Amino acid sequence: MAEWQGHERGSREYRRILAGLFFAGVATFAQLYSTQALLPEIAAELRIAPATAALTLSVAAIGLAVGVIPWSVLADRIGRVRAMTTALAGASVIALVVPFSPSIPVLLAGRFVEGLLVAGVPATAIALLGEEIAKRDIVRAAGIYVAGTSIGGLSGRLIAGPVGELVSWRIGVLAVGAVCGVATLAFLLLVPRARGFVSSREAGRGLGHRLAVNLRSPRLLVLYAQGFLLMGAFVALYNYLGFRLLGEPFALPQLLVSLIFVAYLSGTVSASWAGGVASRFGSQRVLVGAGLVMIAGVALTAVDQLAVVLVGLVVATAGFFAAHAIASGWTGREAVVGRAQASSLYNLAYYAGSSLFGWFGGVVLAWAGWDAVVGLIVALVAAAGVLAALVLRPSRA
Repeated sequence: MAEWQGHERGSREYRRILAGLFFAGVATFAQLYSTQALLPEIAAELRIAPATAALTLSVAAIGLAVGVIPWSVLADRIGRVRAMTTALAGASVIALVVPFSPSIPVLLAGRFVEGLLVAGVPATAIALLGEEIAKRDIVRAAGIYVAGTSIGGLSGRLIAGPVGELVSWRIGVLAVGAVCGVATLAFLLLVPRARGFVSSREAGRGLGHRLAVNLRSPRLLVLYAQGFLLMGAFVALYNYLGFRLLGEPFALPQLLVSLIFVAYLSGTVSASWAGGVASRFGSQRVLVGAGLVMIAGVALTAVDQLAVVLVGLVVATAGFFAAHAIASGWTGREAVVGRAQASSLYNLAYYAGSSLFGWFGGVVLAWAGWDAVVGLIVALVAAAGVLAALVLRPSRA
């Protein structure tokens, strides 16, 4: 019997997998970021400091980082689709309960559990693509999934914010939970039966072996570094650009500053577009080129003209999501053993960069101002580009 080669681009199953993963990305990242636009309301109602309110984001991200390896192990046993179904269903239930938390400790505990559950999606999505999609189409398919994650991150903020302002933060988070429930149902209805999955029991490989293989590969290590450096740069940009816009010479009101997340739409377009371009020109070239686009956009945010800053944000966001789509998809394609663990290691690096540089960017801002933050971001993206250029040879891209 011929070895399974994966669904080819244009087939009905290919389209169903991509549509299902798009909705999985929406369900995952809308939940993850649903409280970001509501932090002032949460702080006011629960009578806590803004930094404490911000823990609703941090603990969910920590839960996701903690959960990716265990979910990858479970997915190796029960299958990618079953693992993602379990993760999304459980997270959807928690999302409908969390808004009614009576205190901040309960709220934080619920958000941590929510992060643990949604970790099942990023831990297995790229591995699913690696098993079910024809090899030449994996990077393109990963771009569609990443586009869904960008829509999810945007919708979580844009739904929760206005609803929270009109009613309450609890109803805002609840509204996002309801949307995620619908997206989860769409995933369940769309994703076809898996054909390329082989249980880890059948493969006869232990977790230690699978992790070791994926940590010994220089190419995979550089792909993990892409997630670490690029996500760190991206989070530093979005975490602290708002402070620049609130201060002089812009002095924008908070409501307008919160709308900067609309720039995520450029990432939705670029992520879905990047895979197709990579299939023509090579993943390495597109990855490095996307980094250069991100650098150009970030540099524009140093100009003291609002229109230029906003254009720079859109350009930088497009560059980041294109690079992330290429790097995450390439990880699933590059891994020969333990695709789920390779994907999970990429996500670990991704969220480690988010945590570290998302915090350190604030230290740099307080120490030397926005121009220094721009310098930090440019240095991180440039380092990622140099590593990609030196190690990720186009012959295997």
